[in-house]
Amino acid sequence: MDAKTARAKAPIRTIVFLLVPEFTMIAFTSAIEALRSANRMLGFDAYRWRLCSETGAPVTASNGVEVTVSTTIADERRMIGTPDRASLFLVCGGTNVEDFTTRAATGIVRELHARGIGVGGLCTGAHVIATAGLLSGRRCAIHWENLPGFSEKFPKADVYADLFEVDGNIYTCAGGTAALDMMLSLIAEDFDDDLVNRVCEQMLTDRVRAATDRQRLPLRARLGVQNARVLSIIELMEANLSEPLSLLEIADHVGLSRRQIERLFRQEMGRSPARYYLEIRLDRARHLLIQSTMPVVEVAIACGFVSASHFSKCYRELYAKSPQQERAERKQLMVA
Repeated sequence: MDAKTARAKAPIRTIVFLLVPEFTMIAFTSAIEALRSANRMLGFDAYRWRLCSETGAPVTASNGVEVTVSTTIADERRMIGTPDRASLFLVCGGTNVEDFTTRAATGIVRELHARGIGVGGLCTGAHVIATAGLLSGRRCAIHWENLPGFSEKFPKADVYADLFEVDGNIYTCAGGTAALDMMLSLIAEDFDDDLVNRVCEQMLTDRVRAATDRQRLPLRARLGVQNARVLSIIELMEANLSEPLSLLEIADHVGLSRRQIERLFRQEMGRSPARYYLEIRLDRARHLLIQSTMPVVEVAIACGFVSASHFSKCYRELYAKSPQQERAERKQLMVA
């Protein structure tokens, strides 16, 4: 479509990015650059944006770059009843988002949502939306690394390891370049695929990924394993971490004998299936310890351990530190 036609149809959007300390720069810039490129292709500003922080002070991203903002949360609240109000309010999260989820941040997204204004999160920004009580029974996406802790803390949220999710007027994405995919989806909704394709060409992106495309590399590439039977067993293990399956149950699922599974894992993974299963459960436990405030005993239960003492013993054997030491070291890093 030409610029004149597009302008006549354009639902001019004002997108506000609330920057949370230690936000992820790549998700933030991917989102803005998609909008900038769309405006350039159209020849006019169909999309406007502004940056916001809680107090109006500059915000430092997780990579150490400081970003200046133009408004405060209080400013955005005052603009709700004016033509300058946000039409989409996105919380840009990153590492340690729990420590920067404030009453002011949850309050503004709750108020905007109540007024029918779209809200959402980039990367771990979904944590702020969930804390505001807006994700109960709603689909949302978050980075795979944060998914275990998020799903434990917000069990009523329908969280997925998708690139992004749009549920009504709530937008969430997993972070990284998934923010680009979510913005391309928004642009396609407002205009058409032709504009999206032109934006992709400008940004040297060879395809538009669907919301449900996988975040992580396939197991085959991630583990360097080619044996389809081993991969199917590992997928089964990863899907059953809180209530681990016995080797006999796994054997029944995949149609192999216990001895065959033992032999395959020794050949392909260099260890027994029981040992590998234990390691991926402990890996999930480590993510929960680092990313959440769940008590150690609850982390143990969430990862399929019947007692905290057994969990601590296994954890120390693998990581040479106790779960309590892991969490204490994280707190020290945050203070530093």
